[in-house]
Amino acid sequence: MKVKAYLYDKPLLCRHLRWEKTAAWLFISAIFYLLFSPLVYAACEVTDDMGNKVRLNQPAQRIISLAPDITEILFAVGAGQQVVGVISGSDYPEAARHLPEVGSYSGIDLERIISLHPDLIVTWSNTFARQLMALKKMHLPVYTTEPRHLEDVPHTMINLGCLTDRTTSANKAVKQYNARLKAIRERYHAKKPVTVFYQIGSYSLITINKDSWINQVITLCGGRNIFADSRTLAPEVGWEAVVTANPDVIVSSATSEDWKSRWANWPEMAAVKNHLLFTVNPDWIDRAGPRLLDGAAQLCEYLESGRKI
Repeated sequence: MKVKAYLYDKPLLCRHLRWEKTAAWLFISAIFYLLFSPLVYAACEVTDDMGNKVRLNQPAQRIISLAPDITEILFAVGAGQQVVGVISGSDYPEAARHLPEVGSYSGIDLERIISLHPDLIVTWSNTFARQLMALKKMHLPVYTTEPRHLEDVPHTMINLGCLTDRTTSANKAVKQYNARLKAIRERYHAKKPVTVFYQIGSYSLITINKDSWINQVITLCGGRNIFADSRTLAPEVGWEAVVTANPDVIVSSATSEDWKSRWANWPEMAAVKNHLLFTVNPDWIDRAGPRLLDGAAQLCEYLESGRKI
């Protein structure tokens, strides 16, 4: 029988044992790395709000956000440090104010975007569609959001959490959002209905129909949007139409209080007579982001005032 030499050679035996320990350590380290390393990432494929498939084999590390609400969502799911460029107006959270701007609602700077070497672009609806087509031809992944309902916010959180490898923190943010939404719904669902005119901005009488998340907020608070059945998403209506509908409450997302003085010409209206004209924070209600429920809570309190008359 042939006997291995290292069984009778002490130095050789020691070297063999050291090699076995090293091999075992390397094997254990490799298993630990595969199980726990943050660099391990299963490819993520999601469907955006336009029905397009977006697949990343590696988590996005250089993200361009083309809407303030998208910026807020990315920070909410823990991917703020992965954002390298934003649209102007992305002012929340504070860290977003210090990120490079790549354009405004009037247009985006393609050269600026390309220079930031993005691996994911997140945009809103058909905004910048023609310019983004050029980026798609360069095989840059584009995820498009088109929120219509309160439930679309956590849906976007989940998808962006997947694309950024922030699933755990995204799930936590979704759980908090859903719990708060449920609490608001349970508090106001049986309240006395209040008729509402929602005015976007200060001057033009632009409002929203039933396809807007703002309409859902009004309904959530026990209100009834007087123009819910309008054919267009954001119709412009006449003063006479509002006066005839005679809403209990008028709410605006104006950035100043000047809009209220224009309603003084109709003192017979219920909302005017009872001083039920309110301004809701536009950053809370006009953005389909995590703070949308702050806007909902504020609007619900305003409608509650209308029930006390």
